[in-house]
Amino acid sequence: MSRRGNCHDNAVADSFFQLHKRERITRRIYDTRQDARSDVFNYIELFRNPTRCHSTIAGISPVEFEQRHSPRLAGV
Repeated sequence: MSRRGNCHDNAVADSFFQLHKRERITRRIYDTRQDARSDVFNYIELFRNPTRCHSTIAGISPVEFEQRHSPRLAGV
């Protein structure tokens, strides 16, 4: 949800959902809700976060960004 009067708050989420629909959902028919949930989870955790580069975080994947910038993951 964006702040009232600020259309830019939701831009990242809108971009994610647009890509997810285009790359995954429109190509599949799910037999059950659980199949859909599993596919969405796999898309995010096994493809998007570890491999897809994002321009908003210096052209690296979210997993790589976390590894570089999280003291907990960096062993500090």
